[in-house]
Amino acid sequence: MIQNVEFRFEGGRAGVLLIHGLTGTPAEMRLVGKGLNRAGFDVYGMQLAGHCGDAEDLLATGWTDWYDSVKAAAERYAAGLDHLFVAGLSMGAVLALKLAADRPDLVKGVGVYGATFRYDGWATPWYGKLSFLLPLIDRLGIGRKRMVYENEPYGLRDERIRAQISSLMLGGDSAAAGLPGNPWPSLAEMYKMAAVVKRDLPKVTAPCLIAHATEDDIASVGNAHLVERSVSGPVEMLLLEDSYHMITIDRERRLLIDRSADFFGRIANTTADGARAAA
Repeated sequence: MIQNVEFRFEGGRAGVLLIHGLTGTPAEMRLVGKGLNRAGFDVYGMQLAGHCGDAEDLLATGWTDWYDSVKAAAERYAAGLDHLFVAGLSMGAVLALKLAADRPDLVKGVGVYGATFRYDGWATPWYGKLSFLLPLIDRLGIGRKRMVYENEPYGLRDERIRAQISSLMLGGDSAAAGLPGNPWPSLAEMYKMAAVVKRDLPKVTAPCLIAHATEDDIASVGNAHLVERSVSGPVEMLLLEDSYHMITIDRERRLLIDRSADFFGRIANTTADGARAAA
């Protein structure tokens, strides 16, 4: 059964919508959310459709359902704000970019954390690196019950945090730590979405903070450079050298929080100054 584990930290009139990754949970965005809230931002950690339950709950949804839940959350949340920012981890970063491409009127800035268009990190097994073939396999109706399981180091360089998260995940607490692997059909859906968003990246005109681990074990830094060279808006890069994929909870999370707060704050101040000048 799906558990609702969304969170909201109330703050000012500038808000950040946080989007977790595939098979993940809002918990992976919570520390960043707390940090941004301490910096004065309102924060909403949303929950993607089909997540925080079991594999069958996830398999009942596809990428358009995940994106629809992002759109609905953003539109609801923005109604009470002057400035809406969106930040996502892994597949959540891809969803954030899709929203920015579709709603340039709504999204004022994007935090692109460990963007995953392709699973090609150094710890991805050889068969995982062939997962771009899954949309074809899915069309053939093969492998609905199959799953690509997570491997050590589970996206975490910090061994203490890794032990905590892997214990929860392997113990079946999907609301706290996500599923222990990615069902083949869900991976196929992720790749279908990635293809759409790649084509849409030039439509992203909002400023982007692109943060990525240089030694990302799940999605290589090439994913970040794809975003950097494809979006139309201004870009700031933050390459993290002491983290793996889960940069929102790994060793350099405080640096990520500080840079994100500064990035979103500068945009909010510039926008407010422009509005005052126009008045």
